[in-house]
Amino acid sequence: MKLSLPVLAGAVLLAGVFATAEDKKPAEKTPPLLKHEMKSLTGKKVDLAKYNGKVLLIVNVASQCGATKQYKPLEALHETYHKKGLAVLGFPCNQFGEQEPGSDDDVAAFCQKNYGVKFDMFSKIDVNGDKAADLYKQLTSKEVFPNDSGKVNWNFEKFLVSKEGKVVARFRTDVEPDDSEVVKAIEAELAK
Repeated sequence: MKLSLPVLAGAVLLAGVFATAEDKKPAEKTPPLLKHEMKSLTGKKVDLAKYNGKVLLIVNVASQCGATKQYKPLEALHETYHKKGLAVLGFPCNQFGEQEPGSDDDVAAFCQKNYGVKFDMFSKIDVNGDKAADLYKQLTSKEVFPNDSGKVNWNFEKFLVSKEGKVVARFRTDVEPDDSEVVKAIEAELAK
């Protein structure tokens, strides 16, 4: 079958348009909130950019707190939603009543033995003050989340981060991870 020159030229032009559109796809950019390297509980460096495009629930945790039982619903959220794009990130912190006094190994053993935690856990950090991890300095800043900025008040505060790396909600310690408000917010972000 012979194609006329105009048809052939049109096909080449059309193919060029598709190729060009594909080539000009914007490169996936890492949002500022995920431009941090943290240390896992096992001591490995973790580039938070690996969570780009996921919905995150970032929580400062402690093993000797009245709210420690929140590990169970946090793990349930992980089990229910991780295949849909949710990543729960736990950051042990000893700044509130010294309720996380152990080593990273102690934290890992406690979480595994008592709650079967499978979501990603990180090395102990400070979430407030001069030594606060840069991630938490951003999470609590007015620039990142003007609706509810300011220091972390206690263990198990939860920050919900969109797929685009924006803080969209903050839930204080008294709001359980499986509270309908939290679940609805997570599901809404996953659906976007």
